Parts: sequence; structure tokens; C-alpha cells
Amino acid sequence: MKNGFTLIELLVAIAIAAILAVVALPSYADYITRGRIVDGTATLSTMQVRMEQFFQDNRTYVGAPDCANNTTASQFFNFSCAAAPAVSASGYVLQAVGKGGMTGFTFTVNQANSRATAAVPSGWTTPTPNNCWVTRRGGQC
Repeated sequence: MKNGFTLIELLVAIAIAAILAVVALPSYADYITRGRIVDGTATLSTMQVRMEQFFQDNRTYVGAPDCANNTTASQFFNFSCAAAPAVSASGYVLQAVGKGGMTGFTFTVNQANSRATAAVPSGWTTPTPNNCWVTRRGGQC
């Protein structure tokens, strides 16, 4: 009786591993992206709560810390108050713009809790109607 593997057995094992990798890697990459989206949307929600707390104390959004010095940091998103329609006494628009591996994503929320996906990278679909933050490739929220 011989010990070891034949060349055919080894090639079959490599072929099976390659097929599994072809199927698993895109799913894993998509899973990682969806996890990173949560970083952006959760931070936007936190910023929105702080804006509303500031409004309750001051009856204006002007001068709110999240818009004045923009100290919120993230590995995958830059956060800011959108330039238009600038922060006013009665309104604001918070924006998360993807960077690094999340380039192409832009999420917004305003004082009325209107959420929108302003931009998505190629291969992703903007939701219709655009009244939520996209979390999956097909435009699902």
C-alpha cells in the first residue's frame, strides 16, 4: 500500500478550495462593507441627537458643537454639517462622506429626521424612494 496523495487528488482539492474562495470572498467583502456603513450611520444618529439636545437648550442650531468644530472622527467616514442649506436657527443637514474603503458613499440626515443616501459607489444602487440609508447593494435599507 502506498502512502501519500496522488497528483489528481491534490489537484481536485486545490480546485475545490478555489471554487469556495471564488464564492466566499465577494460575500465576505460585501459583509465588511455593510459593517462599515453602520459606523457612518450610527455616528450620524449620535450627532443628530447632540444637535437636538443643543436645540433644546438654546432654541437654535447655530453654534452647535458638531457643526462648529466638527471633532467627530472615524476611520471610514468624514462627518460635517453640509454646506447647503447651511445651519440655521431652525435647521441643519449632517453629512457622512466615505473615505478609504468606503469612498463613494454619502449619507445625510436633517432636523426633520429625513435620511437620504446622497451617493453610492459603482455596483451599489441608491434606494427608491431615497428616504433611508442604503445598507445593501440592491438599494435595500
